[in-house]
Amino acid sequence: MKVINLYQEEHELIQLAAENNRHAQHQIYSKFSSKMLSVCRQYIKDVHQAEDIMITAFMKVFANLKNFEHKGSFEGWIRRIMVNECISFIRVDKKVKFIEDENYFEERYNNIESQFSVEDIQFLIDSLPEGYKMIFNLYAIEGFKHQEIAAMLNISEGTSKSQLSHARKMLQDQITKLKNYDNGTE
Repeated sequence: MKVINLYQEEHELIQLAAENNRHAQHQIYSKFSSKMLSVCRQYIKDVHQAEDIMITAFMKVFANLKNFEHKGSFEGWIRRIMVNECISFIRVDKKVKFIEDENYFEERYNNIESQFSVEDIQFLIDSLPEGYKMIFNLYAIEGFKHQEIAAMLNISEGTSKSQLSHARKMLQDQITKLKNYDNGTE
């Protein structure tokens, strides 16, 4: 059985989904849900909560499709909604507090060696305090600048930089411990 793609162009698919065409909405969900679940999972430790947040965010995607201007990546637009939904959840549920620390220091860290699995790395990121984790993900994974993060989270740029510095330091310490453990030196 050969499956024929009914919507050749993304633009047409988005237009149909914006008009509440359930088939078009399902195609968008099917195409992007696995990637967006991994985005939500980077911020939310529990996979079931991450999935709930992803579904809520997709509802916002479909409710706001008419606002998508076809400038830039559609996937990037969806991703931004996912990230914002995760941040909103963390703010409400966890009541994350950011420590105002304008006296940060920036260190250069080596890239994580390929000896660690994705699961190991995700475990290390999950073990960070929520504020560190959020800013680390926004900066290192999503690629936001400190100015954007500060505006998004209503904090100062210095706080964003400080939180990132502390997160990197904690991750580096954890990686060192893992390496020592794996080498039998701890």
